[in-house]
Formats: sequence, C-alpha cells, structure tokens
Amino acid sequence: MGTGKRGLIATAVAVVCAVTVLAAPGTAFANPTPSPTPSAGPVLTPAKDLEAVRKKLDKLYRAAGRATDEYNAAEEKADKQSAEVVELAKKIVKGQDKLRKLKARAGAAAAAQYRGGGLPPEAHLVLSDDPRDFLDGAGRVREGHHATKGLLGELTRTQEDLEQYAKDASAQLKKLEAGRKAKAAAQKKIEKQIAQAEKLESALRKEEQERLAQLEKEAANKAQTAWLDSGVLDEIDGKASEQGKKAVRYATAQIGKPYQWGAEGPETYDCSGLTSQAWISAGRGIPRTSQEQWKRLRHIDIQNMRPGDLIIYFGDASHVAMYIGDGAMVHAPRPGRTVTIAGAGSMPILGVVRPDADAGAN
Repeated sequence: MGTGKRGLIATAVAVVCAVTVLAAPGTAFANPTPSPTPSAGPVLTPAKDLEAVRKKLDKLYRAAGRATDEYNAAEEKADKQSAEVVELAKKIVKGQDKLRKLKARAGAAAAAQYRGGGLPPEAHLVLSDDPRDFLDGAGRVREGHHATKGLLGELTRTQEDLEQYAKDASAQLKKLEAGRKAKAAAQKKIEKQIAQAEKLESALRKEEQERLAQLEKEAANKAQTAWLDSGVLDEIDGKASEQGKKAVRYATAQIGKPYQWGAEGPETYDCSGLTSQAWISAGRGIPRTSQEQWKRLRHIDIQNMRPGDLIIYFGDASHVAMYIGDGAMVHAPRPGRTVTIAGAGSMPILGVVRPDADAGAN
C-alpha cells in the first residue's frame, strides 16, 4: 500500500502541475498586425472588381467567425475541465490524508492486540479465574473485531476512491490536452483567414478602401430595406424586460470599442463575447458562443422579438447580435471594425433566441 500511496501522491502533484501548464495564459492571442499599405498604383480597381473583393472579404471574415466560435468553445471546455481536474487533485490530496490517518488507527489497533497477547478467547477462558471476566472480555473482543473489520473496510473504500480519482484526473487531463490542441488549431484558422483578408485590403489604395467600405454599407442597407419591406417590423412591438433593458444598456455602452476575436471585454469584444457579457451584466449567464446560444436558449418567433433578444445570423449560427428595438441591433461585426448599431435585417437571419430567466413570448 506504500507504493500505491506514493503513486497517488505523484498523481496529485502531476495533476496540479498539468493544470498549471495547460491553464496558463501562454501565447497572447492578439490580432495579426496588418501589412503596410503598398505604394499607390497608377490605376484604380474597377467597381465590379471591388465588389468581388467585398464578397471575398465577407467570405474570409465569415470563415474567421466560424473558427472564432470553435476557439471560444474549446476555451470554455478547457476552463471547465481545468476546474474539474483541480477539484480531483484536491480530492486526491484530501483522500491521502484520510488514508494516512486510517492506517495509523489500524496500526494502533494491531499494536493493542499484540500487547494483549493475541490469545484466542478459549485460552483466555482457561487462564481466567472468573468466567464472568472472560465473558466481559469476550464481548470486548467481539466489539474489537467489528471495529477492526469496519476500519479495514473504510481503508479499502478510501484506497478505491483514490484510485478512481486518479483515473478520472488522468482522463480529464487527456481531454484538457485535446481541447488545447483544438484551441490552437482554431487559432491558426482564424489567423490565416484574417491575414488573407488584411492582405487583400492592404493591396487597395485609400480611395479604393473607402469605396469598399461604401459597398459594404450599400449591401447591408439593401438587405435591411428588403427585410423592412417585408412588413416584419409592423408586427414587432414587444417591450423589453427589466433584464433585457440592462443587457441593452450594457451592449450599447460598448459602442466604438474594437472587435477582437476571443475577447469578452471590457476593452474589446467578439460578437458572442459582447452578447454573453451584456447578459451577465443583467444577472443572467448564457452560453459563450453564438452556436451554443442558438442551441441552448429559447427560440422566439421574429414577430415576438423584443429588445434584449439575440438575433442569430447565417445558416451555421456563426454571428450574433442584440436586438435593441425599431428594427436595429448592436453587434461586434468583424476584425477591423468596432461595436456598432446596424439594421437587424442587414444579414441573413437564422432565428431569434431569448436569454431572459422569464422567457415568455412577450
């Protein structure tokens, strides 16, 4: 049992060390630095080519958005697994202390039996002058046997618990390592997509970049106009709950702050970082990623939408914004942009979810 004890202590130490390594901040995940703008060329890019650039950029940033969701999900899992490993490590250390005390008690019981001569009850009867003394002693012996049996049982159970804790800790460490790799892979995807987009944009002259930004606005306005022309806003008249009002106040107070993938504030945000923190500020914890927000929060019909509800965009639920009323939403759009107000219908809507604790229809 000494070998088992040393092994379990080593496991506890390894668990704590592994958690420290895997949970450490490590590499700082900052947005890649944009490439310097090259010298202006002699000819401006034709409008049709700029539109193609806009669509390409939209594709790249959407891919980065999907990867950001993967990164955020991996980070959320890693945080949870780290906490579980730490708790298991604490249980192992606590169990080791209990096992040490139980062994000390068992040793004391064995020593006491040895001092009593270790004679069987029949021998004590032969040596006893008074049978009543023997009967009293026999009763104590039976009690001692029961106590010893119980002590041995507790020792066995404690040892089994420690072995199970060690197995669980080992399994959690494997999951934690897998999550770390998933996070690193998602980071590479994000950086690759953003680097390609920034390279594409940096190749444009200042006038072309300004025209590109205008094309983005025109595309968003066109989508918003089509959404409003559908008459959907005529049916949306829900009033915000008290929690919803608090969430909206928080989100709109972040307007102007830069987008940064993986960020949850207070200085920078990604899309789901903004919405999740806004609702946390309102006293309601919600999933971290847009995809999990779509999966786990209550779905609401668009005509029942009210301020504070979250609008999920695109078929893969890769973007999220907060509805603030009057057909508008606030969101953290993409790298290179800041938290801003935009038309709720400026992107393809997948659906609406409601984070309120009281998630009634209206």
